[in-house]
This record gives sequence, structure tokens and C-alpha cells, in this order.
Amino acid sequence: MHSANRISVGMKKSKRDSYYVYILLCADGSYYTGYSNNPANRFIEHSKGRGARYTRMHKPSGIAYLQSLKTRSAAMKRERQIKTFTHEQKRNLIERTAYAEMPEK
Repeated sequence: MHSANRISVGMKKSKRDSYYVYILLCADGSYYTGYSNNPANRFIEHSKGRGARYTRMHKPSGIAYLQSLKTRSAAMKRERQIKTFTHEQKRNLIERTAYAEMPEK
């Protein structure tokens, strides 16, 4: 049993309200797309080499894109969709999202 699956005695496993699709920017300029119910912890795992095989060889430098979805199924579908994008399409998605979230002056 993985330690992440263990539940302390008397504590209930918390149910997350959202799942997230994320795109990591890697040190070599490539992107990695995944989904998680806790993207901050997942990024840490990727950074420590305990995430996906891809991020063991292409060290992540940050979360470039994050999208909240209501269900795991929706997050998995969106992840699959983004994984079909070209590098340029992913970059455009990231730039559009960053621009949309910029505060007005």
C-alpha cells in the first residue's frame, strides 16, 4: 500500500470538490500535461522525480496552465484533448489563459 493511500485512524478521507488539468513547463522548453485533484502536490512529486516517466527526464520548472473541472472524468477527457495539441497550440492556450487572467490596470 502506498503511503498516500493510508488514512489515519479516526480520520476520513477527504473528498475533493475539483479535479485539475495542468500543463507543466519543463526546463528544456517542452510541456507535460496531466490531471490531479491536488496539482501543487503533484508538481512537487514531478519535481522530485516521482511523477511521470517523462518528467524524470524533462525536469519541470513550473505550472504553466491550470484548469479546474468538476469531475475526474471531465479532467481526464480534457487531458486527452490537450495531449493531442501541438507544442504551438499548447503555448497559445497558455498565453490566452495568462492574458485572460491578468488584472486590469
